[in-house]
Amino acid sequence: MAIKIFIDPGHNPSGPNTGAEGNGLREQDVTYTVSHYLADMLRADPRFEVRLSRNTPDEVLGTSNATSLATRVNMANSWPANYFISIHCNANTNPAINGTEVYVYQQYSQSYWLAQHVLNGIVERVGTRDNGVRLNPSLYVLRRTNMPSILVELAYLTNVNDANKLRDDPYGFAQGIYNGLLAYFGFSYP
Repeated sequence: MAIKIFIDPGHNPSGPNTGAEGNGLREQDVTYTVSHYLADMLRADPRFEVRLSRNTPDEVLGTSNATSLATRVNMANSWPANYFISIHCNANTNPAINGTEVYVYQQYSQSYWLAQHVLNGIVERVGTRDNGVRLNPSLYVLRRTNMPSILVELAYLTNVNDANKLRDDPYGFAQGIYNGLLAYFGFSYP
């Protein structure tokens, strides 16, 4: 049986729950692009089945921040997915701050080990700084999903070097996540 992966391109293109901006990039556009590259890789691999929360660039989920997040979680729970991956970009008032981090609900869980592999995959593939796996039990999508869930902060839109990587190599970020998934499951490359 194929492993069911639910990919959540973080944030909406307009309306409620839009994302961060920096260096001419909008978080919701980057997350959409990376998520769809990742979905294409997973669809090409018979070991996986995939669904996305946002299936077109202009799709808006929910009518508020709360309903936008609830919609994403409900889609994953009702499928039901085996794993949930929410994809985001980070921002900081300090433009020097950079790198990739992955958030989980609790340490030493399946989510935590998956996060570690995905983080390694991204850092190895695109060369961002490894900021580690971090705990954040307050994040709604990690708290309310019924399966191992991770929230990936690809890189910082507000850092010039990170923003250039996000702009120039969204495929590489997707490949890093895919490589991390394969490593987590102990799979060889197809």
